[in-house]
Amino acid sequence: MTVPTVDVHAHLLLPEVEEAVAGRAGLAEARALDVRRNGPAALAVNGPMVGERVPRLTDVAARLAAMDAHGVDVQLVSPSPSHYHYWADPRPAERVCRSANEGTAAHCAKAPDRLYGLGLVPLQHPGLAPALLDHALDQGLRGVEISSHAPGPAGTRETELSDPRLAPFWARAEETGALVFLHPFGCTLDERLDQWYLSNTVGQPTENAVALSHLIFSGVLDRHPGLRLIAAHGGGYLPTHIGRSDHAWRVRPDARGCAREPSSYLRRLYFDSLVHDPHVLRELIRAVGPDRVLLGSDFPFDMGTEDPLGALRAAGLPDHDFHAVRGGNAAALLDLV
Repeated sequence: MTVPTVDVHAHLLLPEVEEAVAGRAGLAEARALDVRRNGPAALAVNGPMVGERVPRLTDVAARLAAMDAHGVDVQLVSPSPSHYHYWADPRPAERVCRSANEGTAAHCAKAPDRLYGLGLVPLQHPGLAPALLDHALDQGLRGVEISSHAPGPAGTRETELSDPRLAPFWARAEETGALVFLHPFGCTLDERLDQWYLSNTVGQPTENAVALSHLIFSGVLDRHPGLRLIAAHGGGYLPTHIGRSDHAWRVRPDARGCAREPSSYLRRLYFDSLVHDPHVLRELIRAVGPDRVLLGSDFPFDMGTEDPLGALRAAGLPDHDFHAVRGGNAAALLDLV
C-alpha cells in the first residue's frame, strides 16, 4: 500500500475547446454523423447523462471528492473524446488541440499532486501532430490522447494509425517518452450499430482491436519499440482473441507485416482494467502480463465504473498483481515513485 492508487482513464470537459469550433463549417455535418452512427435513442440518453456529470467533469473540488470517496489517490486526466473534432481543417484543429492542452494543464495545476494530464493532437493532419505533441509536453502534460482513426475527406480513406504520414509523430512520441492514450471515439460500422447502444458496447472494443492491429501488423511497433502506449477498455477484443492474429501471421504471407507473432507485441503495450468482467480481466492479465495492466474507470461516464478498486478486487488476483494494477504499474509509468 506504499504506492498510490492511480486511475489512468478519467476525463474532463473543456468549454474552450467547443468555443474553438463553434460555427465552423463541418461541425453540423459531424454532429449529423454522430446521430447516424449512434441512433436517436442513445443520444437522448447521452445528453442528460453527461449533464448530470458536468461538475465532476469540470470542477476540481468535485473531482477530488469523488476520487476520495472511491479510494483513488491520483488520476491521469484526458479530454472527453468528444473534443477530438477530427473533421476540422488545419487552423481550427490546431486551436482545438492548443486549447485542450492548455485547459487540461490548468485543470491539473489546481491539484498537482493528484492530477496529471494528457492533451490532444490532430490525427487528421499528421504533419501538425509532432509540434502539438511538443506543445502538450511544454504545458507539463504527460502525453496525448488519440482515437483509433481519423476520418478522411469525402471519398478518401480513413487515417489509420498505420498511416506512414504519422511516422514523425510516433518517432517524436518515442523520443520524448510521451504517453499515448488510445481511446476510440466513434465506430466505422455506422448504422449497423445504431440501436441498443451497440455503437459503444460493440463499437469501442472493435475500434480498439482494429487500431492496435494496425500498429502491430504494419510494423509501427517494430520501428518504434520505445513507444509508451496505453489502450483504453482493456484493448478491446484483441488481447483475448490474439490467437487468431498469431495464426494468420504464421500461415498467411499477407499478414507478415510485423517481425514476430502479434501476441509478442502485447507485452510492449499497456492496457487499462476497464473490461467489466473479472474473468476477462484475469485473461487480459494472463495475455499481456500483470505489469502491463493499469487501473481505469472511465470517470465519470456511465460506461465506466464508479468503483474501480471494487472491480479490481472482484478478479481475485494474487496480492502482488493486485497492487501492481492498483497503482504500482502506473506510478512507475508516471514517475511517481
